Amino acid sequence: MSDTITFASDASKRSVKSWAVRLILLMVGLFIAHFGVVLFVLAEMGTDTFTIFVQGVSNVAGFSIGTCQVIILTVMMVLMAIFTKGYVKPGTLICAFCGGWQIDFYMWLLDGKLTSESALYIRVGAMVLGCVIIALGKAVVIMTDAGSGPNDLFSLIVSDAINKRKKIEFKWIRIVTDIMFTVVGVILGGVLGIGTLVTAFLTGPIVQVFLKPCQKMTNFFLAKAEGMTVEEMLEKEKMERAVKA
Repeated sequence: MSDTITFASDASKRSVKSWAVRLILLMVGLFIAHFGVVLFVLAEMGTDTFTIFVQGVSNVAGFSIGTCQVIILTVMMVLMAIFTKGYVKPGTLICAFCGGWQIDFYMWLLDGKLTSESALYIRVGAMVLGCVIIALGKAVVIMTDAGSGPNDLFSLIVSDAINKRKKIEFKWIRIVTDIMFTVVGVILGGVLGIGTLVTAFLTGPIVQVFLKPCQKMTNFFLAKAEGMTVEEMLEKEKMERAVKA
């Protein structure tokens, strides 16, 4: 049987403590992911799959990449809020608009330590390590269930839609959606690099590896905040779902 996870959820009954824990962990996940992003950027071996899509749209629209990214993320978020339920949450706004200063911090921290002049093996190592760190950060964010970035929500929504009919592991769906972003980006004029292919084929499988451990970590901190054991908290949630059904 496929190891599948449902990502949509009803957050309307959550306590203030629950939201606080989830949003703190989400910020931790973003700090992790953006460190990986900076390693990836500084390695200068190609952009990630969503960025190449943004590049392509920027090439066609004539706007800057930064402007296009904000527009695309905003449009995606609005459409998801209108046409889906249980995905867009407060953390989605944080993911969409609060990553810039984290990236700037890491760029300052690593200034001069990793450049295009660094040895090839160092750049390749940084690229691969960056991909792993990005995937870990994304898994933390996803399993807080406080809201992922609109570009990541796309694969989560597709995963849930497909798994209503046929059980397919998230990693395969993520690979397909990443390839879709890449293909459209290249068609529109985005620049393909080896790093793009690395993220397209490795991000999904690595995120899949980290999902269950990150879910256990989130449950541990949520249970501590509520003064329960993890088992008691999960049993309480199970009973609440049964009553609602």
